[in-house]
Amino acid sequence: MEIKEITEIDVHKEELSSLFQSIVAEGASMNYLHPMSKETALSYWDTVLSEQVRLFIGLLDGQIAGTIQLHYSDKENGRHRAEIAKLMTSTKARRKGVARKLIQHAEQAAKADGKTLLLLDTEKEGPANLLYQSEGYVLFGEVPDFAQDAFGTFLAGNFYYKLLK
Repeated sequence: MEIKEITEIDVHKEELSSLFQSIVAEGASMNYLHPMSKETALSYWDTVLSEQVRLFIGLLDGQIAGTIQLHYSDKENGRHRAEIAKLMTSTKARRKGVARKLIQHAEQAAKADGKTLLLLDTEKEGPANLLYQSEGYVLFGEVPDFAQDAFGTFLAGNFYYKLLK
């Protein structure tokens, strides 16, 4: 698998939008409700890249197999930290180590940028918990009814951190 950083969204926007729509259609809690229109998905990717956000994609056989984002804090006293966001893996690429490779790559990028603390949240009952725990993330809290899944059901959220040293 090849991982690359996206600094220009237009080349990949259609494929990223299709991936996002399919993830939401499966019920993933990604801040959007099902059905996610193509226009909504395209619009989302138009606003992702900024000075505080780095976007990485994982490619398998030339196709986008997954994505991950690093959101850097813009707070003066928080420039040492970043948030892992929008870790998505296409259904065809699941159980092939794509998510693990993406998170490891994002950690290395954050470390290279001088970040020493990573934060993330995920659905309490979601499969990503096992991945994050196996990668050394520490559960520090749970919030009931934190977010809705794609179909409107309220779900508890788990919150994790990892110190990069």
